[in-house]
Amino acid sequence: MRFISWNVNGLRACLKKGFEESMRALDADFICIQETKMQPGQAEVDLPDYVEFYCSAEKKGYSGTAIFARKEPLSVTYNFEGHTDEGRGLLLEYPDFYLMNVYVPNAQDGLKRIDYRMKWEDDLRAYLTKLDSVKPVILCGDLNVAHNEIDLKNPGPNRGNAGFSDEERGKMTELLDAGFVDTFRYKYPDVTGVYSWWSYRFNARKNNAGWRIDYFIVSDRLKDKIVDAKIHTEIMGSDHCPVELELDI
Repeated sequence: MRFISWNVNGLRACLKKGFEESMRALDADFICIQETKMQPGQAEVDLPDYVEFYCSAEKKGYSGTAIFARKEPLSVTYNFEGHTDEGRGLLLEYPDFYLMNVYVPNAQDGLKRIDYRMKWEDDLRAYLTKLDSVKPVILCGDLNVAHNEIDLKNPGPNRGNAGFSDEERGKMTELLDAGFVDTFRYKYPDVTGVYSWWSYRFNARKNNAGWRIDYFIVSDRLKDKIVDAKIHTEIMGSDHCPVELELDI
């Protein structure tokens, strides 16, 4: 079973840059996207083999998540308790697993939003742990943190900045310690120079001055079922690229 996650930085814009063609070529069972920046019905996606689920922010043109799934889920949950206004969480339940797609809040320049980010992280971890007590969890999305120095090109100058602060990195560690696995690092613990996001400034993508902030995280008991974890740096259309997980389930 194959899963794709991609922060499209505006689905309507990405549709004009080959989104449908790229997704057809990847041919995944699930396509999870973040930062849709739209309300349902504002764009038509020509992927007829999938059922579509959208979780939109109350503020128009902001945030938002969506999942395209080949099979109907048992249930759908939009957002999670305490965080219902920005469309940052979308959960599908299947017989053998939960699939949670998230767009984690950015701490912002000067860590202006770090307090909210910390609460969001704690609440998400508690929610995932509760789900994991029922059946395995597959978490994906733009988690807005490079966990370790290996996960970004220039760790030194970025230490303490949003996305590479001690606080955010610590919350990622807490999540993994709660019984979850970073699938890419499980498969490729020492691989360097592979990123999923690049700033639009300073020719960052051309120079591969990037960050790995897009993840598939799974319950510990699924780690032996990880077939592969990929980062599709060749696919354009956003400042992020898609990441992929293949599981033998």
